[in-house]
This record gives sequence, C-alpha cells and structure tokens, in this order.
Amino acid sequence: MDTAAFLDQLRGFTSAGAGTEALTDSGIPYLVNAFWTAGQRQGHSLHEISYRACFKPQLPGFFIDRLTAPGEAVLDPFMGRGTTPLQAALSGRRPLGNDINPLSLLMLRPRLAPPALGTLLRRLEAVPWDAPVAVREDLLAFYHPSTLRRLSALRAWLLREAPPERTDPDPVTDWLRMVALNRLTGHSPGFFSVYTLPPNQATSIADQQRINRTRDQVPPARDIIAIILRKSAQLLRDGPPGAHPPALLGVGPATAMGHVADAAAALAVTSPPFLDVVDYARDNWLRCWFAGIDPAPIPIAMHRTEAAWEAMVRASLAELARTVRPGGHVAFEVGEVRGGKLLLERLVWRAAEGLPFVRLAVMVNRQSFTKTAKCWGVDNNSRGTNSNRIVLLRRC
Repeated sequence: MDTAAFLDQLRGFTSAGAGTEALTDSGIPYLVNAFWTAGQRQGHSLHEISYRACFKPQLPGFFIDRLTAPGEAVLDPFMGRGTTPLQAALSGRRPLGNDINPLSLLMLRPRLAPPALGTLLRRLEAVPWDAPVAVREDLLAFYHPSTLRRLSALRAWLLREAPPERTDPDPVTDWLRMVALNRLTGHSPGFFSVYTLPPNQATSIADQQRINRTRDQVPPARDIIAIILRKSAQLLRDGPPGAHPPALLGVGPATAMGHVADAAAALAVTSPPFLDVVDYARDNWLRCWFAGIDPAPIPIAMHRTEAAWEAMVRASLAELARTVRPGGHVAFEVGEVRGGKLLLERLVWRAAEGLPFVRLAVMVNRQSFTKTAKCWGVDNNSRGTNSNRIVLLRRC
C-alpha cells in the first residue's frame, strides 16, 4: 500500500462505529481512533514474555501488514523484547533488530527459531543440578535455598555452554536461558521467586525484604524444570514462525547500526526510551546477573531534559534515514509521559525537520484498557500509558 492509500485508510477507519478524528494541533496533523485492539493476549503466543515498557504486537502488525510486502525487511533500532522483529518474522518479513542492551538479543533470538518442545526436557536433564556452585546469599530474599542452589547451577551451566557474547549458541540452550530469564521473579507460582511485583522488572533486595515482611511471606521451593517446561509450552502454543528471510540482529546504539546496510529496511517500527521514565539497568539487574552481563559499561541513556532526549531522537532518525529505503516508512511511537502533560510526539516532529523524511501525521491509538495501570492497581485512563502516539514519516 502506498503512502496516500495508507493515509486514506486511516482517515476512513472505523472502530466500534466511530470514525477517525482528524485535527491539527500546533501545526501537526493528528489522526485519532482505536486502530487496533486493546486485548492483551490476542497476538501470537511467542510474544508472551515480560519486559518493561513494551508495546503490543498489534502495533507493529498494523504497519507491517499495510506498508510492507512478504520478504521485505522491518527494522527496530530500540527492539527491547523484540516485538517488532518477531512480528516481522511471523508475517513473513525479514527481521532487523538492534538494542544497546545485550539482554534484548538474548530475549528475542531464541523465539525467532524455537526448538521443539520435546527436546527441552532432554536438555534440562543434562544440567548438572547437584554440582558444587557458588551461591549469592543475598538472593535468598527472592528464593528458597534449594531453588537458589539449583538456579545457580543452571546459571553456571548456561554460562559455560552459551556465554552471552557467543553469536551462535545451541538453539535449545539459548531457548532455556531466555525462558529462565523470563521466570526469575514474579507474582505467581509460575515464577521461581516468592511473590513480588511487577513481573517485568526486579525490585531491589532491600525492597523485596520489605515486601516479605509486609506480606509475612517466606520464599517457597519451586520446581525449576517444571516452570521452564510449562512456560515453554505456553510460548509454543501457537507454533513457530513460518518461513521468513533470515534475521539480522545487533547490539549497539540506535544511532550507529553498523550491521544494517544502507536502505535495507522497507519499514521501521520503534519506540525509544521515554526520557528518564524507565531505568533499564536498575530494572534488569537480576536478569543481567543471571545472564552474566555487567550492566555498568552499557551506556543506556537516561535523558533528564527534553533537549537531550530530542537530540537523541534526531540522531536516531538520522540513522533511520540511512537504513530505511526511499519510499519506506517509519512509525515512531512515544506513548505518554508525565500524565500526558508532555507530548513527546511534538519533540519527534521537530527532531525530524530537515532530515530526508516527509512528516505525514501523528497517529493516536486510543486504548480503553491499560495493563500497566491495572498491574499497579490504578484505574484505567487515570495514570500509566493510555494511548499510543506514533509519528508517521516517509523516507524521501
């Protein structure tokens, strides 16, 4: 679908009988509607892993289906848990991904080529669960002693068999690490830990100790093998991705994606960090420990000012101008911050000025349900991210 036809479709879109609201604010054209479902589990089961500040697969799917053809490449320079590249693979497109956090690669890569469920138990049985291993006693705030010892044995085995810097790990081992990273802490018996919230980030040890005191709880013993197999079965419920061109994934800044060739992508769908709203290093400290990653030297930026954030966005858009082909598109999602008082899409709109893009519109997807807000016990549409705000660009 070309740009004009796509914009016409957005303007004529109806949802529950409501048409798209078109308006102009501060010189920026807006198109507002419920363009995709707010359902939390209506995407492919392989998407169902926890990661802070991730968007629903329906968001990249909306653009992939309309603005690309099978076999074309779709890029996300801030891929996080990998929603865009995975959706690209599920849609028969070529996944191109990048993130400065090496955890992103470990979370996405195994789901692009998942192993058969039957092979997982045999590999888990090969883990030397009873081998002597060093144990971090401070993690007893989260885990029963027997669980922590076995978790430490699994970690040591994974670091020997598939160190995080290895680019071609065994797919089964790679999968087991991904699932374990996703089950480290959470709010139900489906996680290795005692009760803690939220499941997509690790609280500090001191905060977990306070949670334990407040709830009068003691970490129970967990069956690590059973939890990994159960989560694997859930993820594989809808089957593996179909045939698609090989993925190309990298670790590094979004402003210098050396692994992506000029004009390689037909579409980029992405969402950058929102100012200093999310501290990825702090949230992922436990996952980094388990994966053997030192987060200290990773330059994950926390932009304290609007000017610094806008400068980062402009540099990222300049790299997208290099990697997205002429006639291709960029969907740059920014959500809401500070209760909707700061409209980041205006900063993105300004950052794109003078770059080889046509600024088409800001597309606002209204949501009637907010999982993040519910997770924190906040009434819908009062706090949290209640709309997706996407700056649409076309590469000249």
